[in-house]
Amino acid sequence: MIRQPLQKDKCFPQDERDALERSDETQETDPLTGIQSQGRTLPRSTFYHIPGPVSDEQLELMALIDWCHLQYPFYGSRRIWDCLEDQGHVVNRQRIQRLMRTMDLVAQYPKRNLSLANQAHKVYPYLLWDLVIDRPNQVWATDVTYVPMARGFVYLVAVRDWYSRRVLSWRVSNIPDASFCVDALEKAIENHGTPEIFNTDQGSQFTSEDFTGVLKREGIRISMDGKGRWLDIVFVERLWRSVKYEEVYLRAYDDIAAARQSLDRYFEFYNSERPHQALDRRTPDSVYYEPAAKLAA
Repeated sequence: MIRQPLQKDKCFPQDERDALERSDETQETDPLTGIQSQGRTLPRSTFYHIPGPVSDEQLELMALIDWCHLQYPFYGSRRIWDCLEDQGHVVNRQRIQRLMRTMDLVAQYPKRNLSLANQAHKVYPYLLWDLVIDRPNQVWATDVTYVPMARGFVYLVAVRDWYSRRVLSWRVSNIPDASFCVDALEKAIENHGTPEIFNTDQGSQFTSEDFTGVLKREGIRISMDGKGRWLDIVFVERLWRSVKYEEVYLRAYDDIAAARQSLDRYFEFYNSERPHQALDRRTPDSVYYEPAAKLAA
């Protein structure tokens, strides 16, 4: 901010005019922060960007995008934009693209890059070609999804047994990094032992050294989806569809603690009480523990 030269009139005493003019000479505006400092007494490192809270309007838009994605999982940003426009919502397509990246949403159809991988991380081969999955703990899989709350949102990761559809562990976090995915993996191994193969997409959380290091330590073979394996995403996406329609969209979590408590009840119901058509109307628990029950008999 640059002051206009002071008019030497009788409105200001001479000593006040001199003080103001001296302050103009010592005030400088930082070219990067745009903040004035008196004689450079405040270093630039003092200032930090503090992100503001997510607005109600943006949360509503994210919920609409998530609804469109669940209804039409093959829609990309352009068709979701058309869908929202048809419903009377005026929004910029670039904003939809940015929010879809924030929510970790991608259209489900055959394409080159199924997820955003970190190019510095090693990508492992796909091991499920023509593999007959016929027993629990043969193959596990995992994925991350966005969960809206009354104010803000969190990310949910779940580790799932491929054969029985059972959710073995899960975690929520407000940051989509590798740490909460590693926590979920460690919990699944602690409670259920180790699978023969662990399958993921090529997301940066799952290709990180922290995540793959746990799998290597336990002697678990690592499999990652590649070209032509978009249908594998549907396996976990069906879980997210159930979680959101049967739990998340019926609630309005006040905070992350309330989300954890409510999701814990839902996953207990999902595993032990909810019948699955793909399992001949049986529950994941009954299928997962069936081999052990037969051995005990």
